[in-house]
Amino acid sequence: MNYWPLLGIAVIVIGFLLRFNPVPVVVCAALTSGLLAGIAPLTLLALLGKSFVSSRLLLLFVLTLPVIGLLERAGLREHAQRWIGQLRGLSLARLLMSYLLVRQVLAMFGLTGVAGAPQTVRPLLAPMSEAAAEKILPALTDADRDEVRAIAAATDNVGRFFGEDVFIALGGVLLIQAFYTQHGIELSPLAIALWALPTAVAAFVIQSVRVWLYQRQLQRRAGDVHAPRKG
Repeated sequence: MNYWPLLGIAVIVIGFLLRFNPVPVVVCAALTSGLLAGIAPLTLLALLGKSFVSSRLLLLFVLTLPVIGLLERAGLREHAQRWIGQLRGLSLARLLMSYLLVRQVLAMFGLTGVAGAPQTVRPLLAPMSEAAAEKILPALTDADRDEVRAIAAATDNVGRFFGEDVFIALGGVLLIQAFYTQHGIELSPLAIALWALPTAVAAFVIQSVRVWLYQRQLQRRAGDVHAPRKG
């Protein structure tokens, strides 16, 4: 057995320990393992190119973070907070409930990638929720801000998780169908999706109530702050 191709692992370890750029480190490791395995250079380059083309969709997720970072550096979060502050009729509960409804409906049609934590919650929904919470309680603490961000992220997660099960072409729905088929129970993807609809409605109601209760908590705290003290 030829153990020389395992030197590619050593190249990765050394490159990461020296904190080199991960991309050239991985490419060098692949070239090292391929050449030591006896693969011709042209064949190896063709294999790398084919792997890159077949996995190019992953680059969309890799590019998401730097794009969001550039937008935040340009003031996207500040603009979102300023815009929400100008909308007097938009409360924290209305904002998150509206987003939850849109997120669930999009997930029901299989459009789970339209919104999400990196591209929507962090740069837009979280700062907008903070601005809406500040209209209720201007003196938000750092713990309050973390809680508001967590509620915004949870709203996105609930909307996607309980909405995507209604989409008949979802991998999870097909997995459920295969599981029941193995046990002699025949269910169509449409039947599974329809049974998931009441759960999605219940999830929307429960999360909406949670958001509303949190808003009431902020309102009570704001009332205590502005209440006149005796003595």
